[in-house]
Amino acid sequence: MGKVEVSGGAIRIDGKPVQMISGTIHYFRVHPELWRDRIEKAKMMGLNAIETYLCHNLHEPHKGEFDFSGMLDFERFLDEIHRAGLYAIVRPGPYICAEWENGGLPPWLSVEPGIDFRCSNPAFLEANDRYLNKVLPMVKKHLYTAGGPVVMMQIENEYGSYGKDRNYLEHIRQVYLRNGIDVPLFTSDGPCDWMLHGGTIPECYQTLNFGSRSEEAFRKGREYRPEGPDFCMEFWNGWFDHWGEKHHTRPAKDAAKELDAMLKAGASVNFYVFHGGTNFGFMAGANGNGAEAGDYGPTVTSYDYDAPLSESGDPTPKFFAFQEVIRKYRKDAAFGTPRPGRKQSPGRVKFIESAPLFGQLDRLSARRHALKPLTMEACGQSYGFINYRTVIDGPAEENLYFPEVRDRVSAYLDGEYLGTVYRNDANRRIPFRLKKETAVLDLLVENTGRVNYGPLVGRDLKGLPLGVCIGWQSQIEFDIWNLELDDISKVEYGEYRNAKEVPAFHRGYFEAEAGADTFVRIPGVKGVVWINGFNLGRYWNIGPCKTLYVPAPVLKEGRNQIVVLELHQLDVNSVKLTDKPKL
Repeated sequence: MGKVEVSGGAIRIDGKPVQMISGTIHYFRVHPELWRDRIEKAKMMGLNAIETYLCHNLHEPHKGEFDFSGMLDFERFLDEIHRAGLYAIVRPGPYICAEWENGGLPPWLSVEPGIDFRCSNPAFLEANDRYLNKVLPMVKKHLYTAGGPVVMMQIENEYGSYGKDRNYLEHIRQVYLRNGIDVPLFTSDGPCDWMLHGGTIPECYQTLNFGSRSEEAFRKGREYRPEGPDFCMEFWNGWFDHWGEKHHTRPAKDAAKELDAMLKAGASVNFYVFHGGTNFGFMAGANGNGAEAGDYGPTVTSYDYDAPLSESGDPTPKFFAFQEVIRKYRKDAAFGTPRPGRKQSPGRVKFIESAPLFGQLDRLSARRHALKPLTMEACGQSYGFINYRTVIDGPAEENLYFPEVRDRVSAYLDGEYLGTVYRNDANRRIPFRLKKETAVLDLLVENTGRVNYGPLVGRDLKGLPLGVCIGWQSQIEFDIWNLELDDISKVEYGEYRNAKEVPAFHRGYFEAEAGADTFVRIPGVKGVVWINGFNLGRYWNIGPCKTLYVPAPVLKEGRNQIVVLELHQLDVNSVKLTDKPKL
């Protein structure tokens, strides 16, 4: 079998030095029927490797219960890389950042007794070991030394940005070794002293993450590892977006110039990302460290990233700019010109049925009772929404006060909308007036994405962690519904109604072709869209993205179903499906 080593200032595969020109594709952000297409296009640009994370949160959605089906079948993904004749780089985590929910850590981990994160904490190590002992034997079958494509594997992820517990890093390395991983292990960190000091260990190859000033970055890296070889494991050729911000782009010419400098110097490069894909469902993460008010920034559904390959898999100007540079350094590559994927415009789809959310609570979730509002995690819930219902006393003219909101709460008194408080709002009060003796208060809270980077990773509990006050008095006695919304087939619809400020499901049907993508123009203020039961993700009219990507394999020839959960009010009684994205 083959051999991979880092020696003599080079990455050597079967004894020969190899300059890695790799690109990131996350299998969990791309429909599995499109994996081959995206990988083949990477090969056409001139890449010789594909890099991916593994996502602990989806592979172990509940403690001790694992899932590797469908979009989570990373072994099939590695097989596709091998079939294309490319190498693979795998980064199992357990923490991955990646603008991914909770940095890839499962939410149930946050309420494990005695837990602390990303350190030599026994409860954390136990959970990590269980996960790694499950996935590493699966990856082992695909190692280059076993006839597969995997030539390198990462320990943790940008650990120096967070901590400096080297015993923790060494523990992970030992787990890899015990599982028979015999390809080079590496770390990746930013090119500054405190990150490199905290995130590297002598036994692992050191790589760097950056987007510019490569000569300066590699010089800093060589202060710690003079033997090299230089490897930019995350070349940030684009960037991600948060809700309410502008769409980030980077000029192709600028990024290509930086790429040329690295390849000319003999460095290896991994494009972060080659193809971003989509944060389907509720998987988009967030940024925020809690250091100052209003610093929470949830990531949008699109992970287009202004990458060489667009969200829908089409080549961008960066693809051709990078390809032109790579041609100078890889004479034997199978360069090609990818064709854009087929797109379709089914047009405007009229909603014909509706189901107000509050009438569906008992169909979507078992009801539980608690003295105070429990967090999602305390209820065993990971994603979606949580509804708290309580009875308040009157008559009263007061404020609802929310000491902490994670992340967005809308209040309804006897079904009438009172207002919304967002996590970043300085004013967390909603005034109300109650003339009668009692009324039912519903508090619908949305998890808009757990923080994926920094000290709040693992600690970003969702719901109303500090409860709600009427004036300054803490309210008690709540019924709770955990609205994960992983199966909305039990929703019962009636005639179409678009009532103002009534959260509701709306359903319609449309005709489509097989084999062609489309895009949903956002239909209202804020909500979620499903097509044929597939959760496309969140929308929000604050932008920047105004469309949701619909991969061709989600659509059927003929009749298709669309369901929208709108939290406030639809713009019109229909939604438009178009052949062009608006990011």
